[in-house]
Amino acid sequence: KCKANGDLVTRIDFEVNRILKECLMKNFPEDGWLSEETLDSRDRLKKKRVWIVDPIDGTKELVGGIPEFAISVALVQDHRPVMAAVYNPITDELFTASRGEGIWLNGEPSRSGRLVGERLVILASRSEFKNGKFKPFERYAEVRPVGSIAYKLALVATGKADATFSLGPKNEWDIAAGVLLVEESGGRATDKEGISFLFNRATTLVNGIVAARADAYAKVETLIHDCSK
Repeated sequence: KCKANGDLVTRIDFEVNRILKECLMKNFPEDGWLSEETLDSRDRLKKKRVWIVDPIDGTKELVGGIPEFAISVALVQDHRPVMAAVYNPITDELFTASRGEGIWLNGEPSRSGRLVGERLVILASRSEFKNGKFKPFERYAEVRPVGSIAYKLALVATGKADATFSLGPKNEWDIAAGVLLVEESGGRATDKEGISFLFNRATTLVNGIVAARADAYAKVETLIHDCSK
């Protein structure tokens, strides 16, 4: 079915949300909770630690049978993600990170090892790609449409692409886990103005996202500026 804002939601979204909330709140009852599929409570703003969850990021892809959706879970402490997990159940890829300890793919340390060539590889939102928003960028980069933003961030973090960005508003649950993955891989993730993210805010919307490998971020930032004129 569709939510009031037009986003798709399925029974799977609600069931994954239920399982995660029951498990995490049982084991960490003093923590706060913020999820796309749970009515928000301002009590979380008083908490030092908050779990920020998107039970299914990329529901359109789930419904459409496209293997580009993911479960996204982040633990945020003092407004910064300190633990993250992004799991694609179709490809069986589990991306995890702890602040200061690097990133893992299926339990093994991941080092992207990707070298930035003259032509960047940028992962784009499927809907934004279809609407032509990435057309100006195709002259300068290889643009690949991919579903879930959490999954795109994980792919950038593990060197499958140089960057991903979306200049429209996102919610904290869309990106909290993926931001830590990118940062722990040595990359950089900011809003579209270049400002670092703070999570567990009263307003969950964030001002877009630009995420890239460290050696590609400046090039991507320039490309966005030039192509947005």
